[in-house]
Amino acid sequence: MEHVAGVGSGVDRVVEQYRGFAQHCAVAGAPAYARVARALAEDEQVLGLVASLPAGNKRQPNLLLGAVRFLGGPVSSWEEFRAWLVEHWEQVRAVVMERYTQTNEVRRCASLLPVLAGLEGPLALVEVGASAGLCLYPDRYRYSYDGGAPIGPAGSPVLLECETFGPVPVPERVPQVVWRAGIDLNPLDVRSGEDVRWLEALIWPGPHEAGRRERLRGAARVAAQDPPLVVAGDLVEQLRLVARRAPRDARLVVFHSAVLAYLPGERRDAFVAAVRELEGHWVSNEGWRVLPDLVGSRPGVDGDFTVALDGRVVAFAGEHGQRLTWAA
Repeated sequence: MEHVAGVGSGVDRVVEQYRGFAQHCAVAGAPAYARVARALAEDEQVLGLVASLPAGNKRQPNLLLGAVRFLGGPVSSWEEFRAWLVEHWEQVRAVVMERYTQTNEVRRCASLLPVLAGLEGPLALVEVGASAGLCLYPDRYRYSYDGGAPIGPAGSPVLLECETFGPVPVPERVPQVVWRAGIDLNPLDVRSGEDVRWLEALIWPGPHEAGRRERLRGAARVAAQDPPLVVAGDLVEQLRLVARRAPRDARLVVFHSAVLAYLPGERRDAFVAAVRELEGHWVSNEGWRVLPDLVGSRPGVDGDFTVALDGRVVAFAGEHGQRLTWAA
């Protein structure tokens, strides 16, 4: 790509980032995003626009593409996307600067349920990187593992389906949750139509888009009936303060899904140190490279997350909770 070479290390990093994202999208079943990201990495003008954003999270492909969709822009073809982006760049930039990548994939509760249900309750949940807090309601959704009879409250508008491999301890009932709270740098409000619309814009286009949007809207209705406490702030600085607010007669569980990858290495280490100091349990659901020191093996499927309880790997999960493989 001679026309980009030598433009500067900032652009070079953007090229690498968008090429990697394109490869991931191609594997993950998001061909439209794969095409756009691959072509963007070859376009000098658009690369310059992206590189003009602050270095770090503001250049993320997820964030840029989500902003375009939030504003009603096209992503089905590169030609349409490029023309629209260049024309509406200032509006896109404004959304990128205001918003964050805060995908709230409620189906990940299906990955966490066998772990949470195996803990002695009642439970007090603290989710770090909670976004709108939709994953704070594992007791208010229904679950079907391998097409089996649903588990959970019959009146719930949300059914989370998950395929299992290995001896997954599928519970007979959902856990008892008596208290729940979240921490996020920029909490979203489930009662805000704009915030829910932003969460919808972050859903990747593809064959599973309609199902994910339906689950998101159903979960937002559940959460809006009893809005969660989500504290604004740094997850390391706020963790102990929020944990202290949990009722003493409940078992504290700190959990997170696809969050720590957005932190620099030293902040991840600080978080791990902070969560290990608390009395209670720690449940993580992250890419294996994010927490490489966990006790256990790596996932057998590329792109799967590692589910760990108190630093010990217990399972591997599809990134959207679509499958769960128990670690032997």
